Amino acid sequence: MPDYVRVGKRGTVVVPAETRRRYGFGEGEMLVMEERADGLLLKPVRAYEVEVYTPERTAEFMLNNAVSAAEYDEALAEVRAMGLDPGSIPHQPRPAS
Repeated sequence: MPDYVRVGKRGTVVVPAETRRRYGFGEGEMLVMEERADGLLLKPVRAYEVEVYTPERTAEFMLNNAVSAAEYDEALAEVRAMGLDPGSIPHQPRPAS
């Protein structure tokens, strides 16, 4: 059964309490409003913590993602350019040629 809401002064719309509980959003929460061919879609904005990589973790990715000996050599050079010792970075051994 649809919920009916009224647009108030200044364009405010009150979402019924049961609907807010069902969809897990409360006072002050941000919603995204998308225009659709059949009307408007409201959905909660979800924020997720972003992992910020340390230089050492970035170096580990570079070294482990090398798929050839040439790429590994390039990764080694980049890691050294970052001021890091490749020997101190946990990674798989050099790929075969």
